[in-house]
Amino acid sequence: MKLRALIPAALVTLTLAGCGGGAGSAPDENAPLVVGVSPTPHGQILKYVADNLASAKGLKLDVKEFTDYVTPNTSLVDKSLDANYFQHQPYLADFETKNGAKLQWITAVHLEPLGLYSKKVKSAAELPDGAKIGVPSDASNEARAFKLLADNGVIKLKDGASTGSPRDVADNPKHLQFVELEAAQLPRSLQDTDASIVNGNYALDAQLDPGKDAILLEKAQGNPNANGLVTRPELANDKRIKALAELLNSPQVKDYITKTYHGGVLPAF
Repeated sequence: MKLRALIPAALVTLTLAGCGGGAGSAPDENAPLVVGVSPTPHGQILKYVADNLASAKGLKLDVKEFTDYVTPNTSLVDKSLDANYFQHQPYLADFETKNGAKLQWITAVHLEPLGLYSKKVKSAAELPDGAKIGVPSDASNEARAFKLLADNGVIKLKDGASTGSPRDVADNPKHLQFVELEAAQLPRSLQDTDASIVNGNYALDAQLDPGKDAILLEKAQGNPNANGLVTRPELANDKRIKALAELLNSPQVKDYITKTYHGGVLPAF
């Protein structure tokens, strides 16, 4: 961290969560912007921004990688981070409600389609009676998982169900058993389940290709689950946040996402 002053402005410093550093209580708009990300694809997209676009805006980025969906928000609340880029708005709203926190959504960047994957069957129709299905345990992504199954006729949800969980299932003709797991564990669970519903970033981390390997995949049209840039309310007008938001929504980033992920990640702007 002591060498930061010697590093070119656009270079990303990739560190692990908990390595120290962070924003002070009085933001210095000339200091590096400390941003928490999931490694894939968020960290890759932000590294592209840092290496190719940030210097033209005079923006310096200090990027910290996290492998869970909790610490990037708690670290933003405690001011270890200035911003994060890993979540969608339903997840953010659920975090704020459960933790009494107030964070600020800035802009959507991309959608990671949630997919049903299996090492045992090649279609949802092949799932056996009583099959074990892994689903994300956090409320917002679990709701997406059950909607994915319902949209594809695997189950039916109760009329008016606003959330997704086993208790919201009205009709389960295959008597599926739902195994609720922390999202990061779902790719590994494929060894033990008949199929699991995996978040896009964790699928990519596990070398799964959503466009080819998923037996069911979310559609982008009308999807509210785009991942985006989040900060604290007092930093919403910080020039560094505005510069980063502009770059993340640039034609160059759209082109990078399209060419790099081949449908596994979709631009949301």
